[in-house]
Amino acid sequence: MRQLKLLVTGLLVALFSLQLSADQAADDKAAETIRSAFQQLDSTVEITEVMPTPIKDLYLVVIGSSNLVYVTADGKHVLQGDLLNIGHQPVVNLTEMVRSQINAKLLAGFPQDKMIVFPAEGPAKASITVFTDVDCGYCRKLHAEVPELNALGIEVRYMAFPRGGKRAPAYDIMQNVWCADDQRQAMTDAKRGKSIASKSCDNPVQEEFELGMQLGVRGTPALFLDDGTMIPGYRPAEDLARDLGIL
Repeated sequence: MRQLKLLVTGLLVALFSLQLSADQAADDKAAETIRSAFQQLDSTVEITEVMPTPIKDLYLVVIGSSNLVYVTADGKHVLQGDLLNIGHQPVVNLTEMVRSQINAKLLAGFPQDKMIVFPAEGPAKASITVFTDVDCGYCRKLHAEVPELNALGIEVRYMAFPRGGKRAPAYDIMQNVWCADDQRQAMTDAKRGKSIASKSCDNPVQEEFELGMQLGVRGTPALFLDDGTMIPGYRPAEDLARDLGIL
């Protein structure tokens, strides 16, 4: 009897392994077909990754570093938008989960010494990365609560995102802020509407603005948690602390 059980178990393991191999082969073939279809359409398109989804013959395709689309296994049909699992409570945004992972990698790869950092008081319990515009009213409101965030153990890392790009008056102001001898004080002064001394240096304002666009930032403030989750718009300090599991 024991030998029969072992035989059945062995057969089940073998069948499962064969199924995994077949699934992997199907995924590899679909990825090759999808890449080929995009190359024929536009040879400059860079496909970073092709991933299976819970829907048979539908794949999530990462184009470049952060653009996401869904493509059928035959490479003939493309869908844009978010894939939701409504069979789960609460509803799970599967696309947003992948997007957050990509965001986290992009942010982790950006040098922190190019940011303006307001450190936590004592050991940091969490951090947020904030794409900000010194002329944005809600950015100023959030900045007024930075001391409270720091006191709660939250480190605030600022990146520049002048909403109008190089054409915006804030663009030059933010360059002056990043070039200031005391960046934190300059940031605070700028958000209080004070004049910032004009100063030139090799600054990351344009680089950070482009990264923000890549991450899907379209307005300010745009906050990113360590796991890559984006919180668009102003949130009170206590709400942020709760989101971060501190309160």
